[in-house]
Amino acid sequence: MVENLLEIDDNSFEAQVLQADKPVLVDFWAPWCGPCKGIGMMVDKLAESYGDRILFAKCNADDNQQTTAKYGIKSIPTLMFFKSGNVFDKITGMTNQVKIEEVLKKILAGGQGAAPFIVQ
Repeated sequence: MVENLLEIDDNSFEAQVLQADKPVLVDFWAPWCGPCKGIGMMVDKLAESYGDRILFAKCNADDNQQTTAKYGIKSIPTLMFFKSGNVFDKITGMTNQVKIEEVLKKILAGGQGAAPFIVQ
């Protein structure tokens, strides 16, 4: 695994993501998911480039259903971006590295996140 990439679970999510002192990208994935492997390679590469300014984490959606339910993860891969303990943006499904990097740059530039959503 890439040095700047954390494995998180239901028990560590709050401490490692919501209480982090810098923005966090969480990759919700599962071992059986083909597109997750493609996104995972992009996340690994971005962690090498941005790992000093943004935390990168992977959360196995199958093993951590409490967290996936709380954040409304209905399909994977899903990337969620957090800043100051709040959801900043979300990308669901296969995407390209440029789109992921756009969100990372927006977070670092102090930009506005996507419209907030309510989890019930």
